[in-house]
Amino acid sequence: MSKLSLYDKNYLISLTKLRKGETKYGEKVCTVPSLDDLESHQAQYVILGIPEDIGVLANFGKKGTSEAWHECLNALLNMQANSLTKPENVIILGELNCREEMRTAHMLDPDGDAFGETIGKLVEQIDLEVSQLIRRVVSAGKIPIVIGGGHNNAFGILKGTVDALGKAVNVINMDAHSDFKPLEHRHSGNPFSYAMEKGYLNNYAIFGIHKSYTSQQVYDRMAQFKNRIAFYFFEDIVIKEKPSFYQAIKLAKQFIRSGSFGLEIDVDAIESFPSSAMTPSGFNFKQARQFARYFATNPVPAYVHICEAIPNKTENNTVGKALAYLIQDITN
Repeated sequence: MSKLSLYDKNYLISLTKLRKGETKYGEKVCTVPSLDDLESHQAQYVILGIPEDIGVLANFGKKGTSEAWHECLNALLNMQANSLTKPENVIILGELNCREEMRTAHMLDPDGDAFGETIGKLVEQIDLEVSQLIRRVVSAGKIPIVIGGGHNNAFGILKGTVDALGKAVNVINMDAHSDFKPLEHRHSGNPFSYAMEKGYLNNYAIFGIHKSYTSQQVYDRMAQFKNRIAFYFFEDIVIKEKPSFYQAIKLAKQFIRSGSFGLEIDVDAIESFPSSAMTPSGFNFKQARQFARYFATNPVPAYVHICEAIPNKTENNTVGKALAYLIQDITN
């Protein structure tokens, strides 16, 4: 795993603000010396960062998702370790080193004739690294929690999960968008269309999709898989309340309950959350936490992926804290 930068305890402690009379999460959370040690470890969850924004750039989006992982890590490590936060049940594995691909991607001209093909190949390289790593984690009997990064990484996560389990999986995705765009060059807008095409994705439920930000082409494409794709419009859930929020999550759970499933949260579904496609109208953060908790239990997901956040340096790491709260809701 040449692209995996494993974290050790000393590194995590260096990011932890120690205080007399308190025990911080970073002091108690687990690490492993190698991937070979995952299977024998008692922890259930394995957290991995993918600090990249190549897939977002490939989708002509706003860069900055590469910064979310380190903001999240700093916030998580400085939460309290106690009997309720259960850090001993979590391994912080490390991060995928995407710096070389990032440098190449940021030098490309978005208006150039070869932009799509060239940057798409970079996304495919990351797909491969992600899938190989996730396969190892899932094969070890652990639940990976991946903090992105762009939504493009869902494809590699799905492939790795399927390679480990030997069967296609379902997905529940809280998202303002379908990420089911055409099979052009790989980018953050088409991970699920590629996963469906390759046979990795079985049933796909999209929770909170916005009617006015989905093209007719995408609606037509999703109609080709009408028995395998269900979408629950944000406007119906929040504006009309038909179905209500709780009715909608129950319907979505029913749609994906037939087998193993992945839990996806694109933070652009959350109102005013700094992201690659921030919205003034979305779910509130309390609803996002309730959604995360609901789908994290009974049964547990095969993987969790939280993506598309872009930290705002002027807001005292509120993005990092929000991501850390979502992790806590999933692991406790």
